[in-house]
Amino acid sequence: MIKQKIKGGVLATVGYILSPLSWWNDILVNIPIAYAFGFLFGLISKSLFFPAMIIAYWGTNILGFILIHKGASEIFSKTEKKYAKKEFLKDLLISIIYTSAILALVKLGILKFPGDYFQ
Repeated sequence: MIKQKIKGGVLATVGYILSPLSWWNDILVNIPIAYAFGFLFGLISKSLFFPAMIIAYWGTNILGFILIHKGASEIFSKTEKKYAKKEFLKDLLISIIYTSAILALVKLGILKFPGDYFQ
């Protein structure tokens, strides 16, 4: 039982760090991860930078919510629950809203492929 609660606590903490629930996570965690992911694909083709960045950003946000949900389930439940479609759709909608903000940053030229900063 204690092992399950510790596991749940770790999952929920990692989920919180990845989720958009904290004011600092985007600037310190999700955008750097998404940017690095975009950069790697940008090395293959510059046109892949933005789509890869968006996919990674969505992925980190959705993964964060899933981990919070799973962690809380581990902590507070005696039986394991499945991640329901309704929760997934809610998490996806929130990620789309945050992605719109990232899109605006890219379109305004604030976030660019790293090599473009030196031109």
